[in-house]
Amino acid sequence: MTDARWLEVDDDIESSAKHFRNAAALFDEGLSAADDLPSYKGRMAFMQAMQAGYTSLEGSFERILEILGEEKPTSGGDYHAQVVRRIGRAIRDDRPAILTGTLLHAVDEARRFRHVVRKGYDDFDLAKIGAAVDAARMISTGIQDAIKRFRETMTGDGDGGEGLGGRVSGGR
Repeated sequence: MTDARWLEVDDDIESSAKHFRNAAALFDEGLSAADDLPSYKGRMAFMQAMQAGYTSLEGSFERILEILGEEKPTSGGDYHAQVVRRIGRAIRDDRPAILTGTLLHAVDEARRFRHVVRKGYDDFDLAKIGAAVDAARMISTGIQDAIKRFRETMTGDGDGGEGLGGRVSGGR
């Protein structure tokens, strides 16, 4: 039987990939530090696309943790960093890490850039966004397959359901 909550995870992941892909496209079109309105619009569109990409991505991680029956990290000043650390950890005898390696690093970079957008937008420096753009590209091309592989590992089948031998039971 399929756990329908994976549908929302898929929606969040698809949204995240779209926003990150569009952020990279905005960067590729050229962003300007000029004070004119078209330049301002370009920078703001880029920052919003990056923030929307990360917000959708983090929402998918929160949904996955819920499906797995795990508590969300405690709220606080480092909540977003806690979410990234949690998805990067395997839980012995329970589940593998949700993400690892360079994709996990890209997610953490996107999280850091989210902070720039939320707290330091007036100090936005085009010369310092290369790592964030690289992260956006990596996430937009790799996140859907990575989450699909994780889901298949946890459910024991390829359609997001709960095949025989799967570890997800819709709650513990």
